[in-house]
Amino acid sequence: MKDKKKVKDTWNAPKYFLTVVFIFFLVFAGQLTYITLSPTIYGINMDKFAESRNTYSATLYAKRGTIFDSSNNVLAQNVASYTVIAYLNPKRTINPKNPQHVVDKEATAKALAPILNMTEERLKELLSKSVYQVELGPGGRGITELTKMEIASLKLPGIDFVETYKRYYPNGKFASYIIGYAKLYEETKGNVTTDKIVGELGLESKYNDYLTGKNGYLKYQQDRFGYKIPDTLEEREDAVDGYDIYLTLDSNIQRFAESAIESMKKNTNPSWAAISVMNAKTGDILAAATIPSFDPNIRDVTNYQSPLVTTAYEPGSVMKIYSYLCAVDSNKYDGNMTVQSGSIKVGDDEVRDWNRIGWGTITLNQGLLYSSNVAASTLVQKVITKNELQDCYERLGFGDLTGVELASEVAGKITFNYPIEVATASFGQGITTTVVQQLKAVSVLANDGKTVSPHIVKKILDKNTNKIVYESSVEKSEKIFKTSTVNYVKDLLYQSINGDDYNATGRIYRMDGYKLLGKTGTAQIPSPKKGYLTGDLDYLRSFIGMYPANDPEIIIYVTVKQATSAYASRDAVKEMVTNITKYLNLFDDGTISSNIDMITLKSYANSTFDKAKDELSSHKINVVKIGDGDTVISQYPLKGSVVLSNEKVFLITNSKSYKMPNLKGYSLKDAKQLLTILGLKIKTSGTGYVTEQSISEGTEINKGDEITITLSDKFDFSKIG
Repeated sequence: MKDKKKVKDTWNAPKYFLTVVFIFFLVFAGQLTYITLSPTIYGINMDKFAESRNTYSATLYAKRGTIFDSSNNVLAQNVASYTVIAYLNPKRTINPKNPQHVVDKEATAKALAPILNMTEERLKELLSKSVYQVELGPGGRGITELTKMEIASLKLPGIDFVETYKRYYPNGKFASYIIGYAKLYEETKGNVTTDKIVGELGLESKYNDYLTGKNGYLKYQQDRFGYKIPDTLEEREDAVDGYDIYLTLDSNIQRFAESAIESMKKNTNPSWAAISVMNAKTGDILAAATIPSFDPNIRDVTNYQSPLVTTAYEPGSVMKIYSYLCAVDSNKYDGNMTVQSGSIKVGDDEVRDWNRIGWGTITLNQGLLYSSNVAASTLVQKVITKNELQDCYERLGFGDLTGVELASEVAGKITFNYPIEVATASFGQGITTTVVQQLKAVSVLANDGKTVSPHIVKKILDKNTNKIVYESSVEKSEKIFKTSTVNYVKDLLYQSINGDDYNATGRIYRMDGYKLLGKTGTAQIPSPKKGYLTGDLDYLRSFIGMYPANDPEIIIYVTVKQATSAYASRDAVKEMVTNITKYLNLFDDGTISSNIDMITLKSYANSTFDKAKDELSSHKINVVKIGDGDTVISQYPLKGSVVLSNEKVFLITNSKSYKMPNLKGYSLKDAKQLLTILGLKIKTSGTGYVTEQSISEGTEINKGDEITITLSDKFDFSKIG
């Protein structure tokens, strides 16, 4: 019995063992079920955990659109920019023979210090941090492609680059208030930080959504070494690049305007000024230069109001153009009606002429030539009513937006009620207008009584599909004035500049050889407190004109505030007219008067030098002989080119030796043409017009010699020819 009891007791051990095993099995099965079925384990979302470990995700950046001028020259674009980073964690290196982290911190710091303009000590401090990677700033931020290539050539272990983009404006202050600027920002969503360029002024701001585009993305599964796992799905949405914007601006005419306004700034120091040029037939704005200005690359902005559309001001006597148009068109105007100039009573108030004493008894026609406030006031007392003047101004577009493609356009104010307000409105005081409104209104003289709407954007192109999403067109108003009215006022404005009456205010704008018509303006500047400023310089002087006189194509409007010289606008206008005429070849009977010869060059090759010189000299052309031969073998300008009296023509003769001519003021195209004829090798620096040449004038040259010419946007074109 005792033995049987022992056997029975022995079999209890397996029973307990099996029980324990069964319990472990149940726990294991439960855990397996939990892990298999539950999306979250111990508070961790396993799907996201697996995705973060195995999924590569990257943003595919859209390229911001480019802004071009009318000749497809780049005015604003994205350029690659790089930030230098250093990998510091040794675990990044798998193969010691090919290190992927910074191994020698001192040598790396020594090599990078002069390139990044940082001290070795600062770089060693950064390279000694206990982090996976570090940014080598500030010197390593925003470096150029050339600097990146220089660093990459050193083949420093652990040094890498993060690519981004920045907005770049190759012409600096060029048309800055038109183009505006865009700024780089960091945008964080969740744990992801991306760079974003945002337009903040000008066209960059107004068309930010068009220019920005849409970023894409790329996702795929990767192995532990960072390579894409074969035969796994890839999720990709390509970036959609921003649209390109093409402007009506002509860079050459813009350079003329920038040059003229820089001269104005240097010589007369105005507090505010604008030079604007518009095609009188199409409304295309060709140039807009301003004081103040700014460089969008460094954003040194002092005034965020665009002088073209955001600044409303009292325009002064240029408004007499429109009050006279209204009066003449009323069929009640008599140009020979006389008034006593000097002063006139308007109710209990008094209006005075700008010279205070007047010119005695004058006709209404003379009143426009002399810019008489008394004559203009007489128009709204005896010829037209307040409502007729108001209606006339409104039909010309004053008090309303022009719709030009620029941000923050203001409408100005042309409300006037009391008799004195009506009188002052007739000569441009007590009301406010903008530059772009003046360009639109005066175009009525060039379009047979119709205004043309101004445009700065020619087209917007979706380069992803090559489709034009916006294109400006010529937009003209209904006929506002009769043809006879337009011709009558145009003749008065022509006589103001080109007539024989020495009291005409436009005479200072007369240019021998050029037929302009236009109107001067002088306005008092409102005081921030009340009334008007009374200082000697406290005037806004302006001129709005157009040419050729018989059929105007170009409108020029210059406004200058608080300049030290009353002739600031005159000098700018003359410089602009001279340069634009030459550039656009506006040489016809309507532009050039009889005392200036205009000829189309023929070929003088194989002609004797003396014969060619005599023929050209008879047209008052300055002939420059190159070489000491007696026969012409080539010439510049070439056959078919148009030249005016007093301009130069180079005749290259059959000579054994040649001397270098003066190239200053030549465009790159013209300089290359002449130098190629002379057989020289050409190197260039800069853009614009020749300001320096490595071989000085008069130096003997030989075929094959190399010359470097330096070009600049700023050149005194008045000295050409």
